[in-house]
Amino acid sequence: MQSHSEQGAPIATLRSPPGRVEGTPPARTLFSRAHDFGIGSFHYVDAQHAAHVTVHSPPYAASFDGWDLLLKHTARNALHNSRARSDAPKCDEDTRVEVANAIMTFIENHEGPQRLLCMTGAAGSGKSALQQTIAEICLGKNSLASSFFFSAGDPDRNTINPVVPTIAYQLGRSSAAVKRLIKTAVEEDPLIFDQHLYAQMTTLIVKPLEHLRDTGLDLSTLPYAILIDGIDDCMGEDPQVDLLAAIKDCLLVDHLPFRVFISSRPEWAIRSALEPGGDLHAIAHHIRLSDDYDASADMRRYLRRRFQTLSLRIRDPNWFHESDIETLVRAASGQFIYVATAFKFISERLASPADRLKIVSNWTPDENQTARPFVVLDQLYINILRSAKNAYEQTHHGRDFLLLLRTYNIVVDGLSAKSFQDVRFSADILSVLLGLEARAEENLVSDLHSLVALERDSRLQICLYHVFAYGRTLQGVVCGTSFSVHLTLTLYQMNGQSSHSQSFVNVV
Repeated sequence: MQSHSEQGAPIATLRSPPGRVEGTPPARTLFSRAHDFGIGSFHYVDAQHAAHVTVHSPPYAASFDGWDLLLKHTARNALHNSRARSDAPKCDEDTRVEVANAIMTFIENHEGPQRLLCMTGAAGSGKSALQQTIAEICLGKNSLASSFFFSAGDPDRNTINPVVPTIAYQLGRSSAAVKRLIKTAVEEDPLIFDQHLYAQMTTLIVKPLEHLRDTGLDLSTLPYAILIDGIDDCMGEDPQVDLLAAIKDCLLVDHLPFRVFISSRPEWAIRSALEPGGDLHAIAHHIRLSDDYDASADMRRYLRRRFQTLSLRIRDPNWFHESDIETLVRAASGQFIYVATAFKFISERLASPADRLKIVSNWTPDENQTARPFVVLDQLYINILRSAKNAYEQTHHGRDFLLLLRTYNIVVDGLSAKSFQDVRFSADILSVLLGLEARAEENLVSDLHSLVALERDSRLQICLYHVFAYGRTLQGVVCGTSFSVHLTLTLYQMNGQSSHSQSFVNVV
């Protein structure tokens, strides 16, 4: 007789022992000589005269392992020490010291009034490098509870789905008791991963820790730092909002030990949450990395150290000058990714560092250029602009996003001619002259806050975080450091025209 599972695979076999007379009942002792094995979801059916018995088991039988299912929903590539992130950027030992110290002071201040630290910064300003550095520091101090690094280009970690399972997995690794309770929670509700974030966090994180607290465990003895990088790389604004809400409602409660550090480009979800009236405004400490910290000195140290190392490799201590470092630092406009990308190009094997330094220092956008030292930067900024373009044109039908953007930033040649007058306008005044709606300039740059910032002194201006790369991404449009637009008399003829695009072409 053979028993079968629901899928038809045999689960037990009874055979007549040698010498037993056919027709007599078989012995009821099973696996009498077996050892070192376990049986799960075993169904014994006493059906002596049946030739075939099929046993239907429930979808999740008693032997189901909750921890194994949790692992199936975990994003392995999102961990700070994953193999997929083996070349992840991190801060040099003596760079970004001030901001790193500020972050660690916040994380370790358990008596502080705020439990959430949000760091926003322009694309390429060094947010991920700081997150990686903080993760390694916390790991060394046994305070790292979990880390999650989003990446728009990695399907393993560009959605909201694996965030809570990945955090729960890391919490379970740090404590056998926590792991046991998380495992049990999944076994009791194996469909938990299909539920909303609040339910997942409550079931897999909050309730297990509350249970341990109620049984006498001091939760302050557990790792407490939760790091989440690149929320803007999570697909969809609504999931980003849901994640921020779940963190606020579930993790920032007084009886849990967590200190949460989030970093993101200043896109809509986190920007609106941190603004006055936003859900996180009163409860989060906000670091504006691109505005609050000047990275110029750090970039000088970074380049100087690496150039000196290259000097040893090529046996030429005079291949670069301090002026070369200053040129690169100025071109970086405060964004660390520029100097890191430049150095990677300069230091490539089988190439002359001196020759490549000249290419980088003198490089200008030209379709005939064979050298492409900033291809990584190109793709980064193009992706940001493409995303902003799609979002804007979906809600502003008939408008050309890039053409509008060029118009707001263009510097027209030939204004010195006697027939023209040099005119400068504030952004809001320009919107009126172009016949656009009130605050049109804000709508235009709504999804570009990782590249630009609206600021007002004597007039409303758009300030570019990275002049060099932004200008190149707009295919050579010359961009100033402030929002000053030079227009010809053609501008005055625009307001009455029905087609914005044709008017813009006249200006360009």
